[in-house]
Amino acid sequence: MPNVLVVGGGITGVAVAYDLALRGARVTLVERGSLGAGTSGRTHGLLHSGCRYIADVEVARECYTENVILRRIAPFLFEKNGGLFVAISDDDLGYRDFFLKQCDKAGIPVQELSREEALRLEPNLNPGLKAVIRVPDGTFDPLKVILSFAASAKLHSAVIKPFNEVTGFKVEGGRVVSVRILDKTVPREYEVKPDFVVNATGAWADKVARLAGLRVPVKPSPGVMVALDGRIGNMVFNRLNKPGDGDIIVHHRGTSVVGTTSWVVEDPDKVAPPREHIELMIRRGSELAPVVSRLRVKAVYVSSRPLVGEGAASSGREVSRSFAVIDHSREGVENFVSIIGGKFTTARLMAEKLGDFVSERLGIARESSTASTPLAPYWLFFEG
Repeated sequence: MPNVLVVGGGITGVAVAYDLALRGARVTLVERGSLGAGTSGRTHGLLHSGCRYIADVEVARECYTENVILRRIAPFLFEKNGGLFVAISDDDLGYRDFFLKQCDKAGIPVQELSREEALRLEPNLNPGLKAVIRVPDGTFDPLKVILSFAASAKLHSAVIKPFNEVTGFKVEGGRVVSVRILDKTVPREYEVKPDFVVNATGAWADKVARLAGLRVPVKPSPGVMVALDGRIGNMVFNRLNKPGDGDIIVHHRGTSVVGTTSWVVEDPDKVAPPREHIELMIRRGSELAPVVSRLRVKAVYVSSRPLVGEGAASSGREVSRSFAVIDHSREGVENFVSIIGGKFTTARLMAEKLGDFVSERLGIARESSTASTPLAPYWLFFEG
């Protein structure tokens, strides 16, 4: 079977490694830091119901389908606590009918609640709320999910190598013939000769591709999240409106996380949380749950999302409106592919589509089976 090098140890990279290993490929994954050290480890930890993206029925349906699959193949990873979309203003209330209609089109089961029902479930919600809709959101610990996919890949003979950074590609005759990698644990530099390279580095995809003289139309889009010192609810709190700044609160163990803002940067390694963004998160979060303004800020962090930029459709296969597989054979390198966009919730699907692409190129006949194969427990990553 062919050798595939996967670059990037976030959720997309480990999901790709797992998908290809299940198909029988010999897979090595390298990550410049620890697994989940980039965007994947700095998420809300929200298992999307799809309702947040309900303006686009296709994307919403995609999220909900993956939500159901993930709960089935790894029930131990997800807290099935559900979510609430809450109308605070008249503008929010005006979004209600559209929201319900779109949820119905997407096949996402939702339920309207009365103010009294909502406040019994979540007493810290704004008591002046005007409407509430219950949705099948969930929550998770990002690192545990990443490790579970990585453990599953290892059980099928994939080699997972954190703290191994790609430093260069040698391209000859329209192919990557070798890859230079720095093993930071020794340290030493070594060379590998894969049959195919998968660039699954998210917001860093263009930086990695440039090492091979290629380009990826990714727009790194940081967002600020504020973790509060105290858990103020059980269900996920969402603002009943189009996605915006500070319109969601996700609860984990003893904290609640308010997010997020959004802007675009050139370099995802050079990002700091603007103070005004932190203040905005507190102000907007307090509109959903007034207690937010009275809690101590425990931590602030930034996540650079790998948004699909202009040119993705013309430079690759836009297999979903939320993510794209970039075929670099169009730039003259036939055994190099990048994947960008998507969400943590849809990483399994992204890996399946990317796996289809790579399998077609390498003549692997086995289809993806990740949607029906149970994931291994995350702690198995550290065994063997």
